Amino acid sequence: MAGSGYKDYFQVLGVDRSADADAIKRAFRKLARQYHPDVNPGDASAEARFKEISEAYEVLSDPDKRRRYEQFGQYWNQAGASGGAGPGMDVDFGRYGNFDDFINDLLGRFGGPAGAGGFQGSGFPGGGFPGGGFPGGGFPRGNAAARTPVNLDAEATVSISFAEAFRGTERALSVNNERVQVRIPAGVKNGSRLRLKGKGNLQPGTGRRGDLYLNLNVKEHSVWRLDGEQLQADLPVSLDELALGATVTVMTPDGEAQVSIPAGTAPGRSLRLKGKGWPLKGRRGDLLLTLALKMPSSWTADEQELLNKLREQRSENPRHDWLRSAAL
Repeated sequence: MAGSGYKDYFQVLGVDRSADADAIKRAFRKLARQYHPDVNPGDASAEARFKEISEAYEVLSDPDKRRRYEQFGQYWNQAGASGGAGPGMDVDFGRYGNFDDFINDLLGRFGGPAGAGGFQGSGFPGGGFPGGGFPGGGFPRGNAAARTPVNLDAEATVSISFAEAFRGTERALSVNNERVQVRIPAGVKNGSRLRLKGKGNLQPGTGRRGDLYLNLNVKEHSVWRLDGEQLQADLPVSLDELALGATVTVMTPDGEAQVSIPAGTAPGRSLRLKGKGWPLKGRRGDLLLTLALKMPSSWTADEQELLNKLREQRSENPRHDWLRSAAL
C-alpha cells in the first residue's frame, strides 16, 4: 500500500496521532469485530475495509514501523525497512476456523501484546448480569496450536431466602442483554453451583457461547438451620413439660405437627421427626428439634408458692455428684 499514495492510518483506526499502543489495539478490536467478513458475508466493501484497518494496525502497532511512518509518510517502508512483507496483504480467511483464531494469529504476527478480553461474571443486584467487552480470554502470542483455548464461561452470585432454597424458586436474570429464566430446584444448599448451558459469554463472528455458572447464597433463617443434611431448630419448652412430659404443637416446614415429650426429659435432648426435614435426592431428610428450657420472665404468686413447695419436698441435691467430681 506504500506505493499507492499516503494513507492516514490514525484516521483509518479513528484515533489521535498521540494514541498509545493500548488505545490503538482497542480501536482495532472494535473495528475488526465490526467489519470482519464472517460478520458481513458477501460484503466486498466490508472486506476491503477490514483489510485497510488490518494494514493500519500492522504499522501502528509496531514501534519501529510507526516511527518510520510518522517520519517518512507514504515512503516509510522504503526508509530502512529490513526484510519482511510490507503492510499490503491478501488474507485467506478460509484458513481460519473462526474469528478468534484469525484475530489471535493476526495480533501475534503484528507483535501486539497479549491482553485480557471478555468478562467474568460477578454478583449482580436485582438479577442483572453485566455484559460487554470482547469475549474470549485475550489475544496471546504465538500460533494457534500453542494457544490456550478461549474460555467463554461466566460466573455470578444469586442470593435466595431459606424458604426459597427449601421449596425451590425461579429467577429472571439479564445475561448479555438477554432475559433468562432460571429454575432453582428445591433442596439447594448455601454454596451450591448451578450451570446454565450456553448462557455465558458470546464470541462475536463465530456463534460460540460459553456456560453461565450461578453460585447460590442462601440467607440464614431466624429459627431453622441446616447442618449437613439435617434440618434443625431449638424448641422452647417449659419446666413442667420437661418434668411431667407433654404433647405439644410444633411447626415443621410442612405445617403444624404434634410431638410427645417424655416425662423427665433433660434440656438439650433432641426429638427426631423422620421424613420432615430437608429435601434430598428422591427423599426427605429428618427434622431434629432440640429441647430448650425457657424460663418465664416473672412468676405469679401461685407459681412461686408451688416452687417453694417443690423446694421443700425435693429429695435430691442436683450438685451432689458434681461436688465430688469438681474437687481438686
